Amino acid sequence: MLDSIRMVYGTGPGAVTALDGVSLGFGEGTFTAVMGPSGSGKSTLLHCAAGLDRPASGTVLIEGTDLGSLDERALTLLRQSRVGFVFQDYNLVDALTAEENVTLPLRLAGRRASPASVRDALAEVGLAHRAGHRPAELSGGERQRVAIARTLITRPAVLFADEPTGALDSAASRRVMELLRGLVDARGQTVVMVTHDPAAAAYADRVVLLADGRLAGELSRSSAADIASRVALLEETC
Repeated sequence: MLDSIRMVYGTGPGAVTALDGVSLGFGEGTFTAVMGPSGSGKSTLLHCAAGLDRPASGTVLIEGTDLGSLDERALTLLRQSRVGFVFQDYNLVDALTAEENVTLPLRLAGRRASPASVRDALAEVGLAHRAGHRPAELSGGERQRVAIARTLITRPAVLFADEPTGALDSAASRRVMELLRGLVDARGQTVVMVTHDPAAAAYADRVVLLADGRLAGELSRSSAADIASRVALLEETC
């Protein structure tokens, strides 16, 4: 949950306000897409919500914990155990196999992943048969699904995704979005995603619109065409 979040980059006359008093909640087991024109604050919002960046002011809560009250070590531990983050460029380690990439978050946290839990995570994203392959041997869509499996191994409270289909073709994008939708429907995973793609946003339960660092509207489950029209109208007025 975000309450009155404000983020400013720089100081003096050149300061840029990326978020200007944004308050937003994400219901458990729901899928939220965040959209808006370039520079509207979408990625900044996601990074603040996930604890990757600290806002200038306001409160960020994950499962009732105020992230602002945590020191860097405690914040890192919370992110490792309760937050999943999927990046557009996958962030896989080239020298590791898919299986080893999936176990990496637990290893970094000093925990051990059971072979069964790793198999289950890869099977959940349809890649059990690719466990021994390195990223260079996988397609873009398969790499993104490995990245998603890597987040699932920790059983996060919230899975954040920043343009998860931005580097994929339409078929791979559809597979990734069906996977994220399935995680929400089948296991009650909370997903928050930034995207520029109305087709991807159409998989979400709601679409939150940002403009100039402020909330600019919201759509409940909508078609790609309706979402595209609303975003186009927003871009015309910015």
